[in-house]
Amino acid sequence: MAESSVSGFSVAEESGAHHAIARVASNVAAFIGRTLKGPVNQPVSIRSFAEYAQIFGALWQPSTVSYAVEQFFENGGRVALVVRVVNGARPPTVTLPAGDSFLTLRALAPGSREYLRASVDYDGIAATDVDRFNLVLQRVRAAGSEQIEDQEILRSLSILPDATRFVADALTESRLVRLHGTLPAQRPDRTPPQASGAVVGYVGSNPDGDDGAALSDYDIIGSSIKESGIFALKSAPPFNLLCIPPLTRTQDVGLSSLLVAARFCRDHHAILIVDPPASWRDPKSALEQFPKWPFRSENAAMFYPRIAAYDRLRGRVETFASSGAAAGLISRWDDNWPVWAAAEGDDAALRPGLKLSGVVPDVDRVRLAQLGINVLSTVRLPPRLSSSPRTLAAGAVATTDWRYLSSRRLALFIMASIASGTRWMMFETNGPDLWRRARGQVDAFLTALFHDGAFVGRAAEDSFFVICDQRVNDAVQAAAGSVSLLFGFAASRPGEFHACLVTHRGGTSRVKSVSVNRMTTSQGQVTEEIETAILRGIAAEALEGA
Repeated sequence: MAESSVSGFSVAEESGAHHAIARVASNVAAFIGRTLKGPVNQPVSIRSFAEYAQIFGALWQPSTVSYAVEQFFENGGRVALVVRVVNGARPPTVTLPAGDSFLTLRALAPGSREYLRASVDYDGIAATDVDRFNLVLQRVRAAGSEQIEDQEILRSLSILPDATRFVADALTESRLVRLHGTLPAQRPDRTPPQASGAVVGYVGSNPDGDDGAALSDYDIIGSSIKESGIFALKSAPPFNLLCIPPLTRTQDVGLSSLLVAARFCRDHHAILIVDPPASWRDPKSALEQFPKWPFRSENAAMFYPRIAAYDRLRGRVETFASSGAAAGLISRWDDNWPVWAAAEGDDAALRPGLKLSGVVPDVDRVRLAQLGINVLSTVRLPPRLSSSPRTLAAGAVATTDWRYLSSRRLALFIMASIASGTRWMMFETNGPDLWRRARGQVDAFLTALFHDGAFVGRAAEDSFFVICDQRVNDAVQAAAGSVSLLFGFAASRPGEFHACLVTHRGGTSRVKSVSVNRMTTSQGQVTEEIETAILRGIAAEALEGA
């Protein structure tokens, strides 16, 4: 297996040129928000709300993302990636006596619900090794609980900086704590048993953890360099949907977060599920305010209205943002429908237990859909009211090929699958043999989609093309260790292709939408007539941006 430490992906031998390109999963939703506990800025994959509760805590009133994740799974979601972000949260500490001083440990995860405990013993350590000790670290379900959620045993640690098992160095590999403050002059004392008949004693964490303040857009956006906030997903497994629930129960996500998130989704082949603003309390206000609302994106979709669901913490029905339930709905679509098809019947309706926060009359449902706002339903709709879900590009450019969510998701699905399935190219010699094998592999993938009905053309030559030769792989690219492949597919009209250039270089892969002359890519003449100069210009541009 070849692995890149830069990009975070791995390429196994069985994914090479002699194997078919795998169709990537299309129903993985990523969530970003404030949680009760758990790792910060680390994407964690979960498959149920019970698993979410174990890692990030159960429902928490200040945590809109906890409700969104619960509604995602309630409405049919399968796999979620959760990124916890915080605003000024502080981790608790553990203070271990060490003679007249203390050895202080600081938890990695912040919050008042991070319950740790530690134990020190000298078992198996020679009497002459007065600098050595063993340390047991545990995360427990609650203070005083014996329900252990995580445990680490570190043996033969030393208080001496020059020792091979220096405690500060050894703790850099811990999942739970780091050394905090100054180092004591002697090793920590053996922890005495604290209960009658107990064999091992523990020192619990101090009550100095803090949950921090409500999130801001700055916390959501994060830093690309530090891989925090949205950019924590740079190193995450592939995902297809991104949900950023409101910052609080009364404060929407800001425009700056939406813009960054939409751009991030474009680069990572995903769709941003946008919550309707809280001020759109009824269809009339939504119809009036949407034209003035400043956000549009072909990589975003909105589902209206917000939903009403029972809040188990408050003991009553509350109104919630719709993104979590909408992501679950899309995930459920993909169980029964191909990514390029719009779901019908019961698959297009919310599951029982989730209701709409308000009534949407039929005439308003049609008008909202025309603007690009998808209207949720709790029942199967008659054909006259059914419409294919749309992206938020529909309201800005009515003629865009990406106004329908199904066509945009198909494009992102193809881009992600081909980029992943051709990564073996970066480990091969850039030349005619490589081009031939890659071209055949991608052609077979697109041909299979054509036979499954993914494209609008009746003939394969009007539905897709693949180019991988010297026109997109010149001497300059070869010298730079870069290899490229150009492909296109007809999303809306036969013979009119959307083209993408896949470039593999230096352990990273990049897919970029490019423009080619539509006159030379129609009627099955793309391979013969597309201008070499155009292709070379595309390749040079990609090389400069790599």
